[in-house]
Amino acid sequence: MAKMGRPRAFDRDTAVSDAMHLFWEQGYDATSLAQLKDSLGGGISAPSFYAAFGSKEALFRECVDLYLQTHGRVTDSLRDGSLPPRQAIETALRRSAAMQCEPGHPRGCMVALGTMSGSSPTTAAVAKPLLDSRADTRAGLRACVRRGVDGGELRADTDIAALATAFDSFLIGLSTLARDGAKVSRLHAAIAQVMQIWDASRRP
Repeated sequence: MAKMGRPRAFDRDTAVSDAMHLFWEQGYDATSLAQLKDSLGGGISAPSFYAAFGSKEALFRECVDLYLQTHGRVTDSLRDGSLPPRQAIETALRRSAAMQCEPGHPRGCMVALGTMSGSSPTTAAVAKPLLDSRADTRAGLRACVRRGVDGGELRADTDIAALATAFDSFLIGLSTLARDGAKVSRLHAAIAQVMQIWDASRRP
């Protein structure tokens, strides 16, 4: 008897990219196994899906890894110590806004929009890479603000956590605006406004 396998047109890299877009658009909970199978290039049977990816949870983690290694690198400037701290933050915000509005993939940020509503141990474990990524971004923002204080650009009494949270809140909010269809020019104009929070904390 012939052995059943993946269709000839199946390409694993393309399949993971397609699945990433689906999770990005709909989130983990709202994306069904049937939708994932339908979205994968060439179609794929249930046995072949499990053989290729193990489970929906394992595929989601692989998709998050792909996102973080590609689109998610827009905030890398936060960890670039060679950049002035204000420039590092503004660069991250502008690159994120541009990425979230560009064609070729769902609008918004998968790290912000791919979260799950459930709070069970299983879903919490699947969501952990997204949580870790958001925590890493917050740490990068705090590090930039601290560099601003330590370098004498910002006042010594600057509330580092509060200022970093203001930028973090704005960054998370970009995802909703992008998903709702905001133009990238509007987001860039808003970034110019929010950076005045930094300027207001400068040393006299």
